Amino acid sequence: MTGKELDRSVWQQLRTLTKENAEGVAQHLAAAAMLLDEDEELALDHAQHAVRRAGRVPAAREALGLVLYRRGEFSEALREFRTARRLSGSNHLLPYMVDCERGLGRPERALELAASAEAKGLAEADNIELAIVVSGVRRDLEQYDAAVMGLRIPALTRASGQAWSARLFYAYADALLATGDEQGAHEWFSKALSADANGETDAAERLADLEGLVVEDLLEEDEVDGSSSTSPDVPGDGPQR
Repeated sequence: MTGKELDRSVWQQLRTLTKENAEGVAQHLAAAAMLLDEDEELALDHAQHAVRRAGRVPAAREALGLVLYRRGEFSEALREFRTARRLSGSNHLLPYMVDCERGLGRPERALELAASAEAKGLAEADNIELAIVVSGVRRDLEQYDAAVMGLRIPALTRASGQAWSARLFYAYADALLATGDEQGAHEWFSKALSADANGETDAAERLADLEGLVVEDLLEEDEVDGSSSTSPDVPGDGPQR
């Protein structure tokens, strides 16, 4: 792990450090990113080392925030994201900050932050992530129709092949399901699965669960209206659920 794996923009931030310190911090940042999906504890250790050595480098505070966020330590993650934003002047972490407020059980504050002036100038990818988070907040508040409408954005119909496609399709399917639209949810979970080349979502499992629900619903309807394929002369001699 040399640190050369980092984006050029991160190296630009590290230029404020001595060469030796910059290289050491870069190695910690690269390790934290690589280990995030494998060993959160070790990723946290590397991110904390990076912050101790470069506390005023936005990328270091962001890295620590992301590890804490993944661990569900939302209060601490929010603090790091705020610091990173103050140091960098960038609002790209706003979706994570809104989700931290949601995770802390503060949906109204999450919605207020999502509607702030800072959110207006987000890049498209960040704006889509924000829409996904806000939809989740609306579901938490049992505002199910609003959760659906918030994701009916232009990107929904042209998202194929984008890095965020699977997450957007999945969130839309989830929102539809919360309204009781199982057919629509099935369609969009299927789209999420097709777009999810990296296995970011559990769309396959959600589809399997949903297909089971659909089958059960159909069987129940057959039993009620007498249209079951079961022979009337042989009670119970039909498909088993």
